[in-house]
Amino acid sequence: MVSIRATNQADVIPLRPLPAPAPTPTPTPIPTGTLPREPLWRDLVGEVLRRERRAQGRTLKDVSEASRISMAYLSEVERGRKEASSEVLAAAAQALGLSLADILALAGERLVSLAAARSRSRSRSLSRSVGSGAAGGHGSVRTAGPAGPMGGLLLAA
Repeated sequence: MVSIRATNQADVIPLRPLPAPAPTPTPTPIPTGTLPREPLWRDLVGEVLRRERRAQGRTLKDVSEASRISMAYLSEVERGRKEASSEVLAAAAQALGLSLADILALAGERLVSLAAARSRSRSRSLSRSVGSGAAGGHGSVRTAGPAGPMGGLLLAA
């Protein structure tokens, strides 16, 4: 006869195998001062369209009707939620009295200014890390003059 104590100690066999625990990745050191994320083109173009529309004192409805783009879609493009085709961008630009080249040039200028800010922020983060001994003896780090159009640091191993 099997006692109650013995039945409570029986092995439990799962119906499905348990998933293997994921290996824990070695954390990558994050420099002090978080860098902003790389901007997306659709965010930049949307920002330009919205800025130009507002500078003209026009409503979303007005530009939507003039461009024959639905107001909901144009709003999503302005907020960077939708990646607009070149035809849609050209229609929106024309409705704002601009060319497609104007919109793209303004977005490009914004991208360059954001990239310069990222570069400056990265340089400050690296110089703080280097100054606190974060190089770890794996090579020498030296600063140099401008490295390309944005300037920066030269890292040598």
